[in-house]
Amino acid sequence: MTDRSKIEALRIERRDEDPAPGRRGPVVVMALVLLLAALAAGWWWSRPRAVEVRARAVVEERPLRAATVLDATGYVVARRRATVSSKVTGKIVEVRVEEGTPVKAGEILARLDDANARRELALAEAELAAARRSLTETEVLLRDAERDLERSRRLVASDVISQAELDDDQATADALRARLALGREQVRVAERRLAVRRQAVEDTIIRAPFDGIVVTKDAQPGEMISPVSAGGGFTRTGICTLVDMSSLEIEVDVNEAYIGRVRPGQRVQAVLDAYPDWRIPASVIISVPTADRQRATVKVRIAFDRLDPRLLPDMGVKVSFLDAAAPAAEAAAAPRLWIDRAAVRRDGEEAYVFVAAGGRARRRAVRLGAEQGGRQAVEEGLQAGELVILDPPAGLADGMAVAVASESGY
Repeated sequence: MTDRSKIEALRIERRDEDPAPGRRGPVVVMALVLLLAALAAGWWWSRPRAVEVRARAVVEERPLRAATVLDATGYVVARRRATVSSKVTGKIVEVRVEEGTPVKAGEILARLDDANARRELALAEAELAAARRSLTETEVLLRDAERDLERSRRLVASDVISQAELDDDQATADALRARLALGREQVRVAERRLAVRRQAVEDTIIRAPFDGIVVTKDAQPGEMISPVSAGGGFTRTGICTLVDMSSLEIEVDVNEAYIGRVRPGQRVQAVLDAYPDWRIPASVIISVPTADRQRATVKVRIAFDRLDPRLLPDMGVKVSFLDAAAPAAEAAAAPRLWIDRAAVRRDGEEAYVFVAAGGRARRRAVRLGAEQGGRQAVEEGLQAGELVILDPPAGLADGMAVAVASESGY
């Protein structure tokens, strides 16, 4: 019978072995990297995000205290306005603009089918190359004829050949000189014809004549266009209408009985029908030196002191011509700051706004003045040009990060 105690003594007990010391380093480093990555990701997702807001600049206006000597109505007009057409008749293959597209002078607006123009250009290039080769051949023949002529002259002097043979060589050289002159003229004609063909290809590209904004798109790819009216309603005479917004001004008709009250440089206050609470400072450019016999009026041109994106062509406008004391009275009047009423918030009796500065929202207490339409006068607490946040979102607090999505002014 087997002794069990001896058998138990022979059993080997296995213990978990520690990893080799040399393998502990990489494991620890990887664990630290994963820990740092997790901490960075947690910080990124938990960090405060910038609140997207709309802002509008504080506007400074100097109130006009001058008396009005004359009122009139008119329209905002653009001095530079063009219906852009093509120089040639052709089929439109591409239109690159839409209403509201800003363009620069020379920018491509549309393209016409140029297949035939390019074929004629290739033909003109081939004709020029042929004329130049013919000219080269004539130059070679002339050099050979001049050598023969010189040789004949020496032989005649030695009485080896007759004078008649010399005359024949002279005639041949003279004919080649004439042909060479003709060839050079033909090369010049071919070069000019090539320039005409290149211009014909360029004429299929319709470009903007000046900087401006497209206000109407008048043609589509596939339609025919012509610089003159042809083909009834099936042929377009323009690609688009382009307006130079920097040339906006006011035109009003003044009764000829009161035109004596208007003079160049006179101060004017304009009010758009679309923005009845917006007083726009302007001045008279000139009275057009002719009268409308039917209406007994004289046209007066008025310049804006400063252009604004809200000014659009053909807007209705009312103007008030101010008396001679307007500049002095205006200078004496204290300037006033205006903000959008949507920026104002109240905490009990205290009025405040949020100002966007340095990527942060700053709460600013303000003292308010008169209201005018959608605007609010500010007597204390703000400076001209600062950006006030419109319709501050709930929870917006002083020092929070903000991102201004749009900035606009009056």
